[in-house]
Amino acid sequence: MSFNTKAKADFFEKQDTQLKKTLGVRDFLALGVGTIISTSIFTLPGVVAAGYAGPAVVLSFLGAAIVAGLVAFAYAEMSTVFPVAGSAYSWISVLFGEGWGWIAGWALLAEYFVAVAFVGSGFSGVLRSFIPLPFNISTPIVAYNAAGHLARGGFVDLVALLVIVLSAAIVWMGAKDAGRVAQVLVILKVAAVLAFILVGLTAIHPSNYTPFIAPHTATTVGGWGGIWAGVSVIFLAYIGFDSIAANSAEAKNPQKTMPRGILGSLVIAVVLFSAVTLVLAGMQHYTKFAGQQAPINYALSQAGYGWLSTIVGIIADAGMFVALLGMVLAGSRLIYSFGRDGMLPRFMGNVNKKGLPANALIVLTVVTVLIGAFLPFTFLAQLISAGTLVAFMFVSLGMFAIRRREGKDLPEPGYKMPLYPVLPALGFILSAFVFWGLGSDAKIYCGLWFLFGLLIYALRSDVKKGDRTHASGADAEDDMGVIKKVNRKRQKHTPQI
Repeated sequence: MSFNTKAKADFFEKQDTQLKKTLGVRDFLALGVGTIISTSIFTLPGVVAAGYAGPAVVLSFLGAAIVAGLVAFAYAEMSTVFPVAGSAYSWISVLFGEGWGWIAGWALLAEYFVAVAFVGSGFSGVLRSFIPLPFNISTPIVAYNAAGHLARGGFVDLVALLVIVLSAAIVWMGAKDAGRVAQVLVILKVAAVLAFILVGLTAIHPSNYTPFIAPHTATTVGGWGGIWAGVSVIFLAYIGFDSIAANSAEAKNPQKTMPRGILGSLVIAVVLFSAVTLVLAGMQHYTKFAGQQAPINYALSQAGYGWLSTIVGIIADAGMFVALLGMVLAGSRLIYSFGRDGMLPRFMGNVNKKGLPANALIVLTVVTVLIGAFLPFTFLAQLISAGTLVAFMFVSLGMFAIRRREGKDLPEPGYKMPLYPVLPALGFILSAFVFWGLGSDAKIYCGLWFLFGLLIYALRSDVKKGDRTHASGADAEDDMGVIKKVNRKRQKHTPQI
């Protein structure tokens, strides 16, 4: 099969009938909010304020939210046309061709591998920030510092290892069980964030906001350049809605469930991110957050709320656990879709007796445990955004291809992206701009990852000819019959979001 050979419109839906449709709007909101409001909200505001944007860190978060929001509209529409596992990988395979779909999927795979490891490492860091204080627990440094810290005696981050395995075990029980756990923990996490905001408002010093846009220094701090550099660092905070799309094959009534889950979780996240960053910047001068792995806990402790700092730390780790559930769930479905299509060994596309992609889950767990337990947090943070942005650029361009085919050889969408074609064009341009603003290391690692992916693509065993290509003759008529039936079931009007 050639690089540009397009997959059949209904191929993925037929393959995914083995996955059970058990997830509703509340499940997706919990997984989406839980993934977005995770490690990022408890760590990145301080990192970006101290190293890039100063008190204007909220502008960095809002800038990243605008770019992510433009792409989220495209995700919402595509997920109602293609409610299948694999999100951008499956969509781009149909719209542009097998090879382009592989590149988009390979980018997402990097995102999930590193993001799961990143959250596990962040969980470990926040746990260590409050456990020694109230409980006076001492652990050997070799057991909680990754191998990147060998100079300080580290070898393995045991906490990161254990929490990744535990999250995989819950996902192994089933997507619905993971959704229920996520709903409970997300409520606790949002409550902790709101508690920080309310208490933090009493400890704000207005002088910390002056000047709001910090003057540019010899480092990257300050000015509009610092704010934009902060956008590139913060962008990883908004990858959660892709994890929703990746699970659309297991959605009940995806024409309404998917746009509400994707756009709803993003709106909630933007509001909470903005409030947290504004309060945090007012509690302490931004320079004091340098080197703080848990800035929210630090700010509360400095304001005399040590007890609340401990509570927030505990709940923050619970929130990161929700993010792990969402990412493990989505990442395992992506690997399953690769195996399902023969892009990776086919055993990864098998499901167990419960209809779950168990082999894909095992592969994801092993790889992320090795990454998260043995590579340091700061190394992981710089790798996540690159893969996400590549996938976002593909999805934005995909809007121009999908609109020409909706209602013809593709089903009508349950939701349509507004202001077409302006918004998808802006989504692509701004995503490319943010990618260009990434650090050189991140872009180099991204390039190496894609070279490795292209090598795998060139060496892999071809899937059976005709399995995923466009049908012709009687097959084409069958496909159109299926599409007409789907269109008759779908609402004529877009759902109210």
